Order: sequence, then C-alpha cells, then structure tokens
Amino acid sequence: MFNGWTRMRAAARTLLVLLPLASLGQDVSAHAATSAPRPPAPSAGLTAPQAAFLDSLEERSFRFFWDLSDSTTGLTPDRWPSESFYSVGAVGFALTAYPIGAERGYVSRGRAARRTLITLRYFLASRQDTARAGSVGYRGFYYHFLDRKTGTRFKDVELSSIDTGLLLAGALFCQSYFDRPYPIETAIRACAESLYARVDFPWLQVRPPTLCLGWGPESGFMPYDWRGYNETMIYHILAMGSPTHPVGPEVWPAYVQGYKWGSFEGREQLGFAPLFGHQYSHVWIDFRGIQDDFMRSHHSDYFRNSIQATLSQCGYAVRNPGGWRGYGKRLWGLTACDGPVNGKLTVDGREREFHTYDARGASHPRISDDGTVAPTAAAGSVPFAPKEAAEVLMAIRQDYGRHAYGKYGFYDALNPTLRGAEKVEAGHIVPGVGWFDTDYLGIDEGPIVAMIENHRSGLVWKYMRRNPHIRRGLRAAGFRGGWLDKAAR
Repeated sequence: MFNGWTRMRAAARTLLVLLPLASLGQDVSAHAATSAPRPPAPSAGLTAPQAAFLDSLEERSFRFFWDLSDSTTGLTPDRWPSESFYSVGAVGFALTAYPIGAERGYVSRGRAARRTLITLRYFLASRQDTARAGSVGYRGFYYHFLDRKTGTRFKDVELSSIDTGLLLAGALFCQSYFDRPYPIETAIRACAESLYARVDFPWLQVRPPTLCLGWGPESGFMPYDWRGYNETMIYHILAMGSPTHPVGPEVWPAYVQGYKWGSFEGREQLGFAPLFGHQYSHVWIDFRGIQDDFMRSHHSDYFRNSIQATLSQCGYAVRNPGGWRGYGKRLWGLTACDGPVNGKLTVDGREREFHTYDARGASHPRISDDGTVAPTAAAGSVPFAPKEAAEVLMAIRQDYGRHAYGKYGFYDALNPTLRGAEKVEAGHIVPGVGWFDTDYLGIDEGPIVAMIENHRSGLVWKYMRRNPHIRRGLRAAGFRGGWLDKAAR
C-alpha cells in the first residue's frame, strides 16, 4: 500500500532531485578537504616501480573523463581529440571514475559530487519519447550515442540496453559511494534511485525469457537477444534486481544457455574472444568467491575465469601463430578497439587483412587478430594478472613512447606490423616503428581507471557489495557464497 509516509518520502526525494545546486545547502567547497590524496603504494604482486606507473596511468586516464566531459551536462565524448558524439556507455564509466578521483585526491569530494549530480540530473530531466529526433531515450533506456551539439539522439542509433546498463552501474556506484548526509550527496542518491527505478526492463523482453539488444523508432525492436557469455552480465543482474520493473530469474538460465566452455592455450575457461567481455561487469561486481549454477558445476567463478582468459591471451601472443611483429610478453592484449584500415595489404611479401574498429580477440570460440593491440586489454585485466599486465603496459610505454602514451595515458591501439608506406584510414604510421592510433576512447579509458583502482583498494567492489539492488540481482541469478552470503538481504 502506498501510504502517507511513503508519499512524504517520495515527495522529499523529488524535491532534492529538482532543487538547484546552489540551494542544496552544504557548499561543494565546504567538504572539499575531506578527500586527501593517497600516496602510491606497492600493490599485491607488483614492484614499487610498477605500482608507481599504475598510479600515474590511473590518474592520466581519470583526467580524460574529468577534463573532457561537458561541465553543464556531464556528457562524455566517445573519443578525443577526433570530433565525435557523446557516448552513454562512456558516461557510465565517467560516473565510476568521479568517486575514484575523489578517493585518490585527484579532485575534491565536493567537486566530484557536483559533477556527478549534474550528470545524473541531465539524464533524469532529458526528453523520453518515441520521436526519431530530439529525445535522449524512451522507457528509461538511452540511445547509444548522443549528438555533441544537442545532447539528444545521434542520427539513427539504437536505444541501447547494454549502454543503459553501463550508465546505471555507474549511477548506482555513485549512489553507494556518496553516502554522507550533505544535501548534495542525498540528492545524488535520490537521482540514481529515480533513474534506475524508471527503466522498464520487461519492455525489452520481446522474445521471453531472453532480453533484446535494443530498439529504434524506425525499425522497432532489434532481431537479436543477449544469449551467451559477454559483457552484459551487469545488465542482466540490474534487470533482475530492479525494485520497480524487474524481469524474472528465468532470464539468467536463458542467457547462460549460450555459454561455451573449452580450452584455449592450455587453460580451461568460459570463452569470449575480446577481453572487454571479461572485464566490464567486473568493474562493478566483485565476483570473487561467488558462483551461479554454471560456475559451481565447473568448480570456478567468473573472477578466476577472467584470470584464465587474460593469461591465455598472453600465452597466445607469446606463441604468435599469426606471425605478427612485436607479439610476446612485451606486447599482448586483444579487445574491441580502433584499427588502421579495412581491407587487405601486402606486408613483408605477405597479404594480410586488417580492420578499423573491430571486436578483436582470441579464445576457443573465435580468433580475430590483425596484429592490433589495445593497451586497455591489459590495463583492464590488472586485477586478474597484475604482474603480467603491469609488465606489458610498462613495456609498451618504454618501447613506443609518445606514439603510444600521452596526456590521457595510452592511445587506444597500436600495430607494429604496419611500419612502412601503407595507406591507412585512421591514426598514422611511424616509419620503421608501427601504426598508432591518435585517439583516446572513453569506453576503453573507463576500465583502466576502475580496474587499476579495484586491484589497488577494491574501492568500487567494496561500495557495490553494499548496494541492495546489486545483491538482489545476483541472488535472483542464483549466485551464492562468499561475501554475498554474509551481506544483508
């Protein structure tokens, strides 16, 4: 029953969401001093120089979000410095980065809170309808990309379920982290709750029990559903954990039905070729020691599985069956990233096929490799293989210098096989050295910030373990054990 007390609480929450920032009482500067910088410290399995390097990389990658996200809307560009569009998924990573920046002392807690609230309010107040242009989303979901001038749907992109999931994950992390009684932090918690509560998850369950990838006003629901291991574990868990519009627990076995267990580079694992699929959900959920039915049956968990996937990619690069230049312990890591050109080129007397943006990867279900390595593949795997990841990242910086590493950390990708006079569509070739991307990508910078921090302090995991929505979704999927059994219901 929606009683009087519930109405009063809802009205108070709505008021906090809508009040101007200036009227929220506690000024941003009033609690700026509560966040003191943490000195770099060696992390488990790392030498002091490796820990110091990761500290620097984490801060540089954080600055991508802090410097480039719009200060009036909080929207984050898909890439920089190339002109592009805003990315809803990148906003989710930006929201995740702001508390990390506050905790590390890169910015004050107050400034991080202000930027967070600006971002959440933009999405909460944005237009939601079925119009082909001028809206930001519909039924609580958001379009994959937003126009840099209008902040609304970019061209004819789809309403994206997974990008909405990444946005919500970042919002819920902020909800858990900003837990103090200041009015601005109370408003953050209310905004995050409102954004999550209005998402109509069952609406995308058009072919039950699976969940559809997305929708567009021109063509309706996309003809594909999420099925099989990939980056969308976080989205499914959010859909089952919704306090207002949940989907039933039958969604999880339908998703798991497409799993492919096998062996790659001598390591048993649940296969998915690009490493981002083994990283994204782990940004927000601590899978250590908790298991669903599938992982129980294989005497593993998703964290250990990501260890296997990471180390097998390292082993694949050392073996280097494709004969790509530079591969080995000093250069490995395949995931979705930019690339040099779409088409075939003859390199060193051998015809090779290359791609621009592509979901590169290597696992037993599939290998897609054109010699293009993305540093985010290793950086996002720091918690899974800290020594190997730190070694390759430092080697890339040492071997390729400013061509691979700049103001915001690593540029998105590099390919040492292309080092002559080949004509490329993106980035540039340094003769005798290799091809290098000239852009940073938001969805690849995000895992770098979050996963380095998760290895160093477990910050995101710690706060998300407290979030009741995450716990509810995990339990609906049949997860048990470890910290989840000890957590409150």
